[in-house]
Amino acid sequence: MSTTEQKQQTPTPAEIPFTTPQVMSRFVTDTGKILPRKYTGLSAKHQRAVTRTLKHSRNMLLAQ
Repeated sequence: MSTTEQKQQTPTPAEIPFTTPQVMSRFVTDTGKILPRKYTGLSAKHQRAVTRTLKHSRNMLLAQ
């Protein structure tokens, strides 16, 4: 791998924009409840970021 090539990294949950409900759908149930860390496997810091993002998205009427 040369130095000019860069690996395409998946964004961390903290970097997921609130305008993409399709990406955030793996962190919520069918009824729209936020899944706990036990099921998402996220760290506490990332879980808080996901929760904040989901709530922001809900307030903007983008997600369930």
